[in-house]
Amino acid sequence: MNMAEQQGFGGAYVELRDVCYGYPSGGFRLEDITLAFEKARITAIVGQNGSGKTTLGKLMAGILKPQSGEIRLLGERTAGMELHEFGSRIGYLFQNPERQLFAQTVEEEVTFAQELLGVSPDAAKEKADSLLRALHLDHLKKAIPLKLSRGEKQRLVIAAILVSGPQFLLLDEPSTALDSQRKAALYAMLAELCEKGIGIAVITHDDGFVKRYAHRVVTMQEGRVASDERS
Repeated sequence: MNMAEQQGFGGAYVELRDVCYGYPSGGFRLEDITLAFEKARITAIVGQNGSGKTTLGKLMAGILKPQSGEIRLLGERTAGMELHEFGSRIGYLFQNPERQLFAQTVEEEVTFAQELLGVSPDAAKEKADSLLRALHLDHLKKAIPLKLSRGEKQRLVIAAILVSGPQFLLLDEPSTALDSQRKAALYAMLAELCEKGIGIAVITHDDGFVKRYAHRVVTMQEGRVASDERS
């Protein structure tokens, strides 16, 4: 029996146990969330606006800390874990992608993280070029990220996330502002990543994505899990 099994951890990449969180201002509260997310599966997190989807995502990504209950990554308790440690394990796309853009050009946005990790400039550029082509951004390599359209910013952040090779992706409304062609390209990429073993959770209102690609649908309602269905 390995350490994860000894701790009662069933092989999930991200696990929430009896997690509760309320904002300091009062009002909305997330209550008693117990969920486990595996690799090589696509989970759609759905529900009406204000149901708790984004709050759940921020807890999973380490941006918010549970007030009770616990969150584990690969069986490891995350209490006291720094945000950058979450970031190295979970690639998170914010609902507002501008908050994740820092570089002067699109190309630099995707090569910067690689070079920090010691990847050679040539290798970083090659990988960046591949991702930018896949996300239909290769014609914008020299553009200023903050001047892109919302859909382009979303795709750029996804490229910057993917370049570091996370084993789990958490995407908050990734198809907003994308046309049908670019949605199809994004979804095909997510399906391919899933086939390679990456776990994916997508907060979405896109019924087409849910029906075609999701292996599992978690429905949030008034801060609780209303249903959890697997296909």
